[in-house]
Order: sequence, then C-alpha cells, then structure tokens
Amino acid sequence: MSDKAGACGSARPIEVNQMPSLELYLGNKAKSKTQAATEFAQQAQRLGQYAPDQENEATGSTQAVEARFITAQDPVIQTAKGGRLPAVPVEEATKLNTLRDVVDDRDPSQNEPISRSESHQSKDGSLYGVRPLEGSSGERAETNAPLYRATPPSRTNPLFPPLPMYGPPTPLRRIQCWCFRISSAILSLCFLLVIIFGAAFTSIPDAAKHVRLRLTFRNPDKRRPFYHEEEQRRRARRVAERAWKKQHQDKPNDSGGESGMKSEEFIPLEGGPDRIPCDVRYYARRVGLDCEIFEVQTEDGFIIELWHLYNPQEYHRTSPSQRKPLGPDVFPQESMANSSTHGASGSQYQRGEKKYPILMIHGLLQSAGAYCTNDDDSLAFFLTKSGYDVWLGNNRCGFKPRHNMLKYGDPRMWAWNIRQMGVMDLPALISRVLSETGFEKLGLIAHSQGTTQTLVSLAKEQRPEIGEKISVFCALAPAAYAGPLIGKMYFKFMRVISPGMFRVIFGIHAFIPFMMTMHSLLPPRFYGYMGYRVFSFLFNWTDDRWEKDLRDRMFQFAPVYVSAESMRWWLGRECFAKQKCILATREEKNIEDKEDEQEDRELSMSSEESEESDEEPKPGDVNLSLRPNTQPRDKDRAGLAWYGPGTPPFALFVCGADDLVDGRRLLRRFERNREPYVDIVHAKIIEGYEHLDVIWAMDAIEKVGKEVREIIWKTAPESARIMCRVPRGCSDITEFYQRKEEREKSGVSRRLCP
Repeated sequence: MSDKAGACGSARPIEVNQMPSLELYLGNKAKSKTQAATEFAQQAQRLGQYAPDQENEATGSTQAVEARFITAQDPVIQTAKGGRLPAVPVEEATKLNTLRDVVDDRDPSQNEPISRSESHQSKDGSLYGVRPLEGSSGERAETNAPLYRATPPSRTNPLFPPLPMYGPPTPLRRIQCWCFRISSAILSLCFLLVIIFGAAFTSIPDAAKHVRLRLTFRNPDKRRPFYHEEEQRRRARRVAERAWKKQHQDKPNDSGGESGMKSEEFIPLEGGPDRIPCDVRYYARRVGLDCEIFEVQTEDGFIIELWHLYNPQEYHRTSPSQRKPLGPDVFPQESMANSSTHGASGSQYQRGEKKYPILMIHGLLQSAGAYCTNDDDSLAFFLTKSGYDVWLGNNRCGFKPRHNMLKYGDPRMWAWNIRQMGVMDLPALISRVLSETGFEKLGLIAHSQGTTQTLVSLAKEQRPEIGEKISVFCALAPAAYAGPLIGKMYFKFMRVISPGMFRVIFGIHAFIPFMMTMHSLLPPRFYGYMGYRVFSFLFNWTDDRWEKDLRDRMFQFAPVYVSAESMRWWLGRECFAKQKCILATREEKNIEDKEDEQEDRELSMSSEESEESDEEPKPGDVNLSLRPNTQPRDKDRAGLAWYGPGTPPFALFVCGADDLVDGRRLLRRFERNREPYVDIVHAKIIEGYEHLDVIWAMDAIEKVGKEVREIIWKTAPESARIMCRVPRGCSDITEFYQRKEEREKSGVSRRLCP
C-alpha cells in the first residue's frame, strides 16, 4: 500500500526509471492479493454504516465499496447499496481505494476524478490544499493532476483541522454517544441559561428608561430613526387587515384574491392579522407570491431544502415528484443540457420572457426565511417582483435534519463544519437551480455565514470550479475577518476550553438542541421577543432600524439545527476565533499589517499622494471605486492570493457599525491588490448599519436591494439577457448595452460606463 500514491498519501508516485522497484511492487501485489481482499473487507466494514451482523433486508448492504473524492480533501463514501456517507479522513479513504485497486486489478489513474483545485502558499510558510507531487525531473506536477497523484500539505491545515471519525454503531460507541448527549444536555442548558440571565440583566437599564419615559407621558418609540415611517406602515397594515376581513367574512373558504382584483399584478392569497408562523409560503402569499419546496441531495448524502418563489399568476406549481432529489451528483451534463425533461421552471417562460435566476444563502443559525420577513420590503420578495427568478437555499440539517442513510442520533450526521457547507451544500444548490431553470449561470446573494461558505468554496484549494456557474457574488455583511465582538467573555470561554471539553459541554450532535424545543413550544410572539433579547445580548444588535411590528417574525426562522462541530469551528480554540480569519492564519495577518504600514509610509513620502490622502472623507455611506481586474496586476501576489482565475466578480456591502465581522478589513485586502484575479464590481460601506440591518433595515431596499438588482443584471451573461425579461429598474442598463453593441458594430471603440 505504501508504494501506491493515494489522494492524500505520503508516498511518492512510481517513476518510470524505477523499473526494479516496479517489478518488485507488482510481484508483492500478486502475492498479497488475498491479504488485500481481507484488509479491504475490514476497511469496508470500518467505513460502512452498519456492521454486517447489524444489516437486514431493509438496510441492505451498507458496506463501503469506494471513496469518491469530491475535492482532494473531501472523500465521501459510497456504499454497496449506492448510498453516500459523509467525508472521512483522507488516509482512510485512500486505504479503501488502494486495497480495492489491488483486489480488482484496477488502474488507479482511471478511477480518480480530476482535481481542479490548487495549492495555496501563505506568507507564514503554510501550504494549504493539494500539493502535487514532484516528478522524476524535480519539477512540480501540473495542478490539475488526478487526485491519486497528489498529496496534502505536510502538516494539518490550521484553518480546518480534521473532523472526528465515527464508525458503525458498536455498543461502546453507543455508550459514548449517550454519555456525550447526557453531559451536553445538562451543561449546554446551563450555558444557555447563563446567556438568558445575562440578556435579562443587561436589558434592565433600557427597560427602566422605557418605563420612566412612559410614566412622564413620553413615547419612547419616538427616539427610533424610522418612527414616522413605522406609524404609517402600521396604519396601512391595519387598513389592509380590515379590508381583508370584510372581503372574506362571508367567504371563509375563499383562497383569497380572485374576486374583483384581476387587474392587480400580485394578488394576495393570505391576509388578516399576522399569525407569525414559521412558514415562508405564508409570508409570500401575503404579498401575492407563492413558494414551492425542492429537496436537494448533497454529494455526501444530506437532504437539504431549496425554496422557490414565484408569481402564481404566471407560473404553474410543479408536482411533488418533480421536486424530489435528482441524485447526489452535481452539474450532470445531460441534465444541464436538457433541463426541461423534469419540469424545469425556465421552460414555462418563452424566450425573451424568462427570468434570470438568483440563489440566496442565509447566515449562521438562520434559515433562508430571514430574507422573507419584511413583506414587500423583504429582499427576496423585492427581487422576485422586480422580475428575477429567486431561489432560497438552506444548508444541511436546518429545521429538518435529514440524510439518505443516517439518522439523527448518529454522530456522523453531525461531523461537518463550514468547509462541508461550502464544498458540498453550495454546489448542490447551484446545480439544482441551474438544472431547473436551464441557465448556465446564476446570481448569488449571501449574508454573513453564507458569504463565508462561498468565500471558502471559491478558494483555490477548495472548489474554485463553481465560480464558472456564478455570474456575480453579492456579499452582504461579508464574514471573512472577525470583529471585536469575538473577544466577549462567553466567546472567550469557548476559545479557552479544549476540543474534548467543548464536546463534553456541547456534545457531538446538534448544538444546544433545546433551542429548537423552545421554538416549537413557546408562543410565537414570546419566542420572538426572547430570541431578539438573547441574540441582541450575544451579538450587540439593536432593532432601531427594523420595523418593530415585524420583529417577532424575524426570529421565527432562527435558530436552526447546526452541528456542534460547526460552532466549534467558529468559536473553538483552533479555528476562526483563534485565527480571526477564514482563509489566513493570525501570523499571516500580522505580516500583511506590517506590509500595509510600509506601503503607507512610502505613499506618504510622495507629496502628490500625500495631498490626496489629506482629503476628509465625506459623511454617510461610502461607495468605493475599485478598478476591475482584467488581468493580474501583481503576479508576485497572485501565488499568495486566496483566489485564482475563473473567480466570479464580487459586490461587497459592508455594515459600518458591524462588531461581529470586520468587512472593512476584507475591503482593504482588495484595495491593496492582494487578490489580483478578483473583479470588484461594487463595494459599499453603509455607515450606521449593524450586522443584520443589511437585510432587515427599513431602508435596506433603498441602500442595498436596488443596487443588488442592478448589479445582477449588469453582470448577467449577454446570452442570458437576450432570453430574459428586463427586471424593473434595469431598463437603463439594457439600453446602455444596446448602445454599446451598436457602437462596437459601427467600429467605435470608446469605452462607456453605465
């Protein structure tokens, strides 16, 4: 086995000039074929779902037969029955494939996929991702070499340490799991109670001030920045509720919206007082839209939900069978070439009337419902009514933890973190949207953790090929660097304890599942109030810019099930909380800071540049003009960059008062040209905005939504714009491109800017 090179083995490949070694290897291989078959059976059982004596007719054979490398660092297990099990350590997967090669006389080069990832050399000497082996001439192999000829870095990636491995459910493992479940149920509940009491204690001064103003006959709500707008919306909502009640009081079974309203473009299908359910479809129907749920299978077997928003007056809801998972493979060529065979939504629109697809990804502890809580001012509803085909993607587990083989209590169901969400969940969601719509690319919008999984997946050493499927990446409150909030006492506690103690306190399954129990038992309004108080205490949020009457809705879609390993990546002592960056170590950040200081000193020595730097910044929001990268401007920095060629353009919306993440630091990375292959088409700092204001503020549509709408249309492929209807508010952009094409045809090469 040591003579063969696995996906992440430490051995060197057999070279042509090593003929004696090759003959010896082949001889030993023939002699040890029987032994290899025995070892393969043992390894297959070790990586399978159940031991052979635990299988029955219902389960079928669950033994591992092969490790399929999604990336060089992510081998998933395929079982004899055709199911998928989550990723295992690379050396374990390599051993399984190597033994099967011997048993089946299989040529390894014909079985492994092609890696499109590259290695990432950092300033502090760390090497991340795949390291191609050196050939006999001493030169490095090409970066797209088959995975079986590549090896990992010589040491563990400090940003993504290995996940624990769990085998079939033996009696000892069952005891271990129950011990963790009992200890975490008690200790994590105590931790949660401390947070709740802390939130209650710190809210006392605000409550006292509120009561004092009431006692002196003053309205404390008048201090809110959108007080008058909130009052107008409250009155309008009450008028609409009375009108709905009057219209339907004699027709209780009427679906609501057909009689006397045919002239309206978006006819509400729900109305009356808000019941505050945890149901995106309910809120969509209140604004004249509707929603259907697609089930998507990831490459490691998780079943996740994809919500599709549509106008029921022009789109026919697909049948349940068409919304089932299509299989674990992503971007299948046949499906992409002929998406209409399974009811693609794009086929319901004629050429020229299609809608360009948008995929929206949510943040940490949230679901995609976070984009749908503000009625017509919800970003998802706004983009849908503007003329886009909006799809809302949810990460693994969410409200309904599901896997094609594993059950809730199996720890393998929860052995994942941000990397798996990036390299597994995101490609699966993108693939399904493109398959359903028939387009080659889509616009991607993400908030907070959604930006993290996207930034991770697009990195050179992860899964950069998905960049070819994205026309633009709109990052709202991008979470690449940690903000000052990471230093709070309760976050420090998680960073101080060891990984083993973290698992004792928070378990090896879901992170504090008691929160989900509270979500199902407490009345919606009380739960919304408690949710706001707790999360406000944890993350320093306020509801000053939110519509207060809708605040309880916003917390109906949070929290969701996440793994304890995922939270350990965010807050534990090894990863993000320590490095304070998703793709760079703390040492590398210090080196970059020193380089920036040196560049600033050199810049200040130039009198002309110094005069420009003395200009006072203008108050209010800042739209930054970062010039597009048509080619690498600094080839020396390209090797140290996180992203390579093929990365889609970025549009960044940074919250100026965000303590949770440091978006300004990410902008500085692009301003300093540390990412020469990334084209920044839009960059904006919204002063006064906190982390969630970018999706929940009452003026978010004005400051974010309208710009996102234009950016997506500007960056959409020309072939897609020809097929699609022009979104509202984007007619000027279309006219610009038409004029540009006319000028290019007439030989005028002058460059125009919309």
